[in-house]
Amino acid sequence: MTTGDIESHMKEMYDIDVSDSTISRITDKIMPIVKEWQERPLEEVYTVVFMDAIPYHVRSEGRIVKRAVYIALGIDMEGHKDVLKMYVGE
Repeated sequence: MTTGDIESHMKEMYDIDVSDSTISRITDKIMPIVKEWQERPLEEVYTVVFMDAIPYHVRSEGRIVKRAVYIALGIDMEGHKDVLKMYVGE
């Protein structure tokens, strides 16, 4: 997704104008946090693992298409919940 795509989405969904440079600055700030989360160590054992999907519709090339965010949620031995993986698919 390009900064232009994000800019268009923000205008269409929320009717706000956000410049490419602002989107780039925000992205640059949060990417280290995202990378840290993606590379964090996971527990060896999760007593329960839930898998689910959240369906949504999105405009793609002038058409409305179905997409889903697939989520794996684990509960460790102490009862703490942890998002193990998120995946956007069709």
